[in-house]
Amino acid sequence: MRKRFGLLLIPLLLLAGCRSGDGALPGGGDRKPEEEARQVRTEYLAAKGCSGTVEVTADYGLRVYEFTLDFTWRREGESTLTVTAPEELAGLTARIAEGEARLEFDGVSLGTGDLTGEGLTPMELLPSLMEYTDEGYMAECVFEQLGEREALRVLFRDPEAAAGTGAECIAWFERSTHTLLRCELSWDGELVLSGDFSDFTLGDERNERQEQGEDLGGDQLGGAGA
Repeated sequence: MRKRFGLLLIPLLLLAGCRSGDGALPGGGDRKPEEEARQVRTEYLAAKGCSGTVEVTADYGLRVYEFTLDFTWRREGESTLTVTAPEELAGLTARIAEGEARLEFDGVSLGTGDLTGEGLTPMELLPSLMEYTDEGYMAECVFEQLGEREALRVLFRDPEAAAGTGAECIAWFERSTHTLLRCELSWDGELVLSGDFSDFTLGDERNERQEQGEDLGGDQLGGAGA
């Protein structure tokens, strides 16, 4: 397996033209896949953040690791990812700020393994995906079935690179709600990192409720009966 992966810093291409595929679903609305993808980008750019759970698979070639993270990602400020599975790693927390990630457990910072030799770690799946969603060149947009869900699949890659070469990201969004369902990060056509999302909420509502509760005071947090 190749050990290279370039995290692309692609200029903002809000109107990048998707190459529409043939996967339009019957009776699914008037928007074309590329129009739906631009709408997804608009909504995600407007959001303060997101939260949810992601089941991560990291492929190191000779080793494959699977674990589950609860995450809260913020466009501004600190984002957090907490391991909930496997049990022996539960509670391990990654804090991400200003493009840097560190793992903390009982106050001790721990390193994470580099997947590619160029700095990509499992903890960077979410910020990398958000960067692609915000700024990545949308090379292909297709409506397709993902399990039992109707989904919009978007392929992000370097517009100057040939398909299947260099760094690529594929993201699946539920067609009706634009909820993030799955993502895959690859290098030269080899999958190195993937995530399946659940309980996904756009807008960082979990933290907004917490902050509002703190601002309002404890007497308004728990209701009556204190």
